[in-house]
Amino acid sequence: MSEEQTRAGGEGVRSVRRAFDILTLLSEDRPVVTLREITEATGLAKTTVLRLVQTLEETGLLGSHPSGYTAGPALWRWAHLARSQWEVPQETRKVMRDLADRLGETVNLFVARGVHRICVAHEESPHPLRHVVDVGDEQPLWAGASSKVLLRDASEALLHRVAAASPQGEGHVEQLRARALEASERGYAVSSSEWDEGLTAVAVPVTGRTGEVVASLSLSGPSHRFPYEAVERFATELAEGARLISGQGFSHPLSSSI
Repeated sequence: MSEEQTRAGGEGVRSVRRAFDILTLLSEDRPVVTLREITEATGLAKTTVLRLVQTLEETGLLGSHPSGYTAGPALWRWAHLARSQWEVPQETRKVMRDLADRLGETVNLFVARGVHRICVAHEESPHPLRHVVDVGDEQPLWAGASSKVLLRDASEALLHRVAAASPQGEGHVEQLRARALEASERGYAVSSSEWDEGLTAVAVPVTGRTGEVVASLSLSGPSHRFPYEAVERFATELAEGARLISGQGFSHPLSSSI
């Protein structure tokens, strides 16, 4: 590859990153952004922003709005595609909804991907004070009840990668291994203030056809609503829910073999 091609490739990658930075300014709280907001947030020259916005608008990724720019129709199409590919089956959602209604706490379904766990479905607690993890949120595998469950079948290489990403560093490997083993022997895992202060979670494994862990089903909420006797009952109810989900043949495109 010539120096000119290399330089052009670098420019292209930078342009993609800048375009992505503009799109990430949009959110539920800010569905419309102005040209001035884009310029201030990205630190780019106004002429560069204008050029990028024009390209994004031409490709349907941005749409014009009386107050600025909003998500374009191409994003809607891609979101529909992603939802059809990634949304968990209705049968799984029903099991989770029943658990949330019966137990009164938020139910989450996590899958492992790299050194993180990703929430692929949730059903919120009916309580005003509740714990909510949005679908698509990533959390580290070095903390939390779901992480202990998801690391049950982890390779030594992955355990070292997860430990290296934790605040404790490589020295955390033995503790990760011990926590995963304890969760495996007990059939469920518990965490308290490991990731979010004041939050307790209980998690159980969802297994595949050959018994491998493919996801974790968890219940989470304020620690004061998770006394010991409640944790035991939650674990039993979750285990039954996980059994039903496992029997449905759960799989998810975001999950990775560990």
